[in-house]
Amino acid sequence: MQRSLMRKALREHWPEYLIEAAGLGVFLIVVGMFATILEYPGSPVHQAIANPNLRRLLMGMVAGTTAISIVYSPWGKRSGAHLNPAVTLTFFRLKKIAPWDALFYAIAQFIGGTVGILLAAIVLGQAFSDPPLDYLVTKPGEWGIAVAFLTEVLLSFCLVLMVLFTSNINSLSNYTGIFAGMMVATYITLAAPLSGMSINPARSFASAFHAQIWTAFWIYYFAPPLGMLLAAQLYLRYPKKPPTLCFKLCPNGEQNCISMKCCGSCDVMIRHWRQEQ
Repeated sequence: MQRSLMRKALREHWPEYLIEAAGLGVFLIVVGMFATILEYPGSPVHQAIANPNLRRLLMGMVAGTTAISIVYSPWGKRSGAHLNPAVTLTFFRLKKIAPWDALFYAIAQFIGGTVGILLAAIVLGQAFSDPPLDYLVTKPGEWGIAVAFLTEVLLSFCLVLMVLFTSNINSLSNYTGIFAGMMVATYITLAAPLSGMSINPARSFASAFHAQIWTAFWIYYFAPPLGMLLAAQLYLRYPKKPPTLCFKLCPNGEQNCISMKCCGSCDVMIRHWRQEQ
């Protein structure tokens, strides 16, 4: 039975799995390129912008804009643009994605992130692979492991709580991806010195695998799922919450939806949008 369900999931939803892999891979290639431009000591841009806070602000803007572009692309509208196994695990907890789909999403995200970092290293060379970038490896800041862990939990908690509330309110759902991108930009600007700003186990694994730097990697493996699952649990217990309609960061009727018990709800949302227009 389980084997037939697995084959059915692969046969019907392999495009979504590839999209998740490609989405995180593209995100890391773009971020890697701009991180090298901004942080490689030999870069003219790095030398021209001496203030590290300003460089982080610019990096955050690039990462946030890239995330928004992926969410609202045809790819993102089809797969849901999770790009993060902790996000997928959260929607699995909410029973919006089937077990095999959740597993293959996570596998694809890990593979896509690892390939994306590899391609960035091939294109950018030692400027990207050597210190201080080290393949964009995430490590705790000078305040230590405890602060890094708590930071990752809090950032993940706030991001998913926002996604759950805004994506399920008709007047806000179209803007969930924008809100998420803005939060990513803010997180990188403010929290990178504390934890390295990951909130994504696949993203951190991809960098650590190539750099072979596993410093406190358990933080980036456990803290994001913990924060996001806590957000899901709080959402479930909130008495006035809207119903969880869709597992996509950009709910839409333009692309296929593989979410469990979702398509009917999406149809309702589409009718609401058309009436509002």
